[in-house]
Amino acid sequence: MTRVPAAFRAGRRSDAGGFDRRLIAPMILGSILNPINSSMLAVALVPIGRWFHASPAHTAWLVTGLYLATAVGQPVIGRLVDTFGPRPLYLTGTALVGAAGLLGVLAPSLGVLIVSRVLLGIGTSAAYPASMFLLRAEADRTGMRSPSGILAALSISNQVIAVIGPTLGGLLIGAGGWHLIFAVNVPLSAACLVLGARRLPRGSAAARPGGGLDVIGMALFAGTLTAFMTFLMNPAWELWWLLVVVALAGACFAVRELRTAQPFLDLRVLGGNPPLLATYGRQWLAYTTSYAFMYGFPQWLQDGRSLGPSAAGLLLLPMSATAIAVTALTGRRAEVRGKLAVGAAAQIAGCATMLTAGSGSPMWLLALIGAFVGVAQGLNGLANQNALYAQADPARMGSSAGLLRTFGYLGALSASAANATFYRHGATTAGLHDLSLLLLGASVLLLAGTLADRSLRRVGRT
Repeated sequence: MTRVPAAFRAGRRSDAGGFDRRLIAPMILGSILNPINSSMLAVALVPIGRWFHASPAHTAWLVTGLYLATAVGQPVIGRLVDTFGPRPLYLTGTALVGAAGLLGVLAPSLGVLIVSRVLLGIGTSAAYPASMFLLRAEADRTGMRSPSGILAALSISNQVIAVIGPTLGGLLIGAGGWHLIFAVNVPLSAACLVLGARRLPRGSAAARPGGGLDVIGMALFAGTLTAFMTFLMNPAWELWWLLVVVALAGACFAVRELRTAQPFLDLRVLGGNPPLLATYGRQWLAYTTSYAFMYGFPQWLQDGRSLGPSAAGLLLLPMSATAIAVTALTGRRAEVRGKLAVGAAAQIAGCATMLTAGSGSPMWLLALIGAFVGVAQGLNGLANQNALYAQADPARMGSSAGLLRTFGYLGALSASAANATFYRHGATTAGLHDLSLLLLGASVLLLAGTLADRSLRRVGRT
């Protein structure tokens, strides 16, 4: 556990004992910045493409840019929080979110808008590690475990925002155009800055033992991901050299992380733990399908089904409702095998139903597809998180949890590449069906992997 300096323990209103509840509001508000920016864009890709006369293959970089920045930025900022404390990183990150939102509103080109999304990815990476540090600090100060209710509130608030984001984005676009989904970051950032400045404790954290940032590891990781995604977004024989870059940079990254004392990503957590590796694989498969649907289906609703952004957002309400309901009904149950099996089966049903969708499909059928995906979203993420806590080495829980989030981001990047490939000439019905076949295969693999993993039977049983 990170040692908390005296500055964190002094002058707090709840020194008599118990979690300082003044921290809850800035923690939750900061943590929703990433899911709200991820999900609102789902219904904005088509209007943005029309505004800048760009194809879906080009607007897909709005998704890729944010998740590339987040995949690298999350663990980097986590290390900085451990070194300098949560307050400066929280305030800097949320301020960057406001600046990025303003840049997006004023963006004169798609390239500048992509830069805005990259900055959003970096800025929104600060609140989660800052919140986790504060939870550890409060546990140390009070001599008690961090309250599970606070962790649940963080998890549920993120999931709720993620599933209602497309509907909210559609309403904002209907009210004032796609610029509003970037403009909303300005008041959110201001609220985080006010709450953070007033409520987050002052003082710096204790430096990490043997501290120092693994800058080389960060650069190799970023280079590997960027080269791989550049190839996937536009696969062509003349770009074969990018795969060579991926192989070389990836190999150097693995060697570096296994040999350095303070790695950027602790790959040691993978050694000798097949159940944990399987959980990471399920996370990647589940999030690939989830994000590909979240970004791909609304585009087709607007291009292939000729709906407006507001109507497309409202049509995703069944997804939001079922995801929230399933989370509320099953969130307290520790067993994971049944959740993952039902979640994978729901994904299979949703992808199979998407194969029947066409320009004349009735609204109830389109809403049913969203409901199937909502069931999967409500089950898979929390189940994989519960599995990780049961399977990971307690001494490496932080590294293991960070890798779980990284595999989720890799799923988002895979989804972005899939949408760019199948919607290269627009979000057509043929492209939707090809995308559905790919996601159907991923969902079948998820179900097969879940049923074959006997270790899951023990998770949550004791």
